[in-house]
Amino acid sequence: MSLAPRVVVAHRRSELDELLDRHGTRGQAEFFLRTRGRDLDDVQRRHDALAEALAEVARAVPAPWRRGAVERTDLSRFRFDPEDLVVVVGQDGLVANVAKYLDGQPVLGVDPEPGRNPGVLVRHAPGEAVSLLPGLAGGAVRLQRRSMVEAATDDGQSLVALNEVFLGHPGHQSARYRISVPGRGGDGGPGPVGERQSSSGVLVGTGTGATGWCASLARERARPPVLPGPEEDRLAWFVREAWPSPVTGTELTAGVLAGDERLRVVVESDPLVVFGDGIEADRLVTGWGQEVRIGLARRRLALVA
Repeated sequence: MSLAPRVVVAHRRSELDELLDRHGTRGQAEFFLRTRGRDLDDVQRRHDALAEALAEVARAVPAPWRRGAVERTDLSRFRFDPEDLVVVVGQDGLVANVAKYLDGQPVLGVDPEPGRNPGVLVRHAPGEAVSLLPGLAGGAVRLQRRSMVEAATDDGQSLVALNEVFLGHPGHQSARYRISVPGRGGDGGPGPVGERQSSSGVLVGTGTGATGWCASLARERARPPVLPGPEEDRLAWFVREAWPSPVTGTELTAGVLAGDERLRVVVESDPLVVFGDGIEADRLVTGWGQEVRIGLARRRLALVA
């Protein structure tokens, strides 16, 4: 006999929860905000909206089904099963946080505050879960397969991100490295070309990330690369603030990666870190001489469209 479907609900703690953790009591939190010309009303409304959305999603799960729940800070320790149905209740960024721990499980993004969030990844109101979950379990719901980006080091470490990966110095000093770009050899042929650089770091983004950090970097360029769409097998890459010197160049600062192409970065300062989707705590640490390769990930996010 096959097991009933399991629905895993992912969320993050509300701002009110975090204020109470910091200040101990509601009265202390109110005093802290009031002395700064603010109050708890808006924070309370957002807390209530999240609580109601979570309750509505819980009511939408059929009684015989299995249930699971995970809070954002526990994602790295939570085990997702291959057959799980994942419901993310929160902001768009929470979907990106969850995506790196999945391998094909469908994700339903639920917006607890429609109209307040952009709703790029959390596209559905809480009340829609009651009709979408049975269809999701039966494979009758259309899924959008969004590309992801992977960074891998030469000692076997790797990480995957939905929006972008960043390579740079952990203390925001200049990062020194040698970058190799596919498709343009020194003689104009198809081989890679490299350049030693000193910069504020390297960013490689997907079509999902093309509406965020990558978009802001593209606006700064006179001739930016064409940013990819969410399901395209392309990535865009940018070097931030490359510094010209007698030994470092500024020619290779933006481009695209398609298919199996990889951006290769050999570390020449110690240490450099690589992290995805802005989560610096979950990062790879590399030392002088190590190589990092960045390109399209095998995995994709299966998002309810």
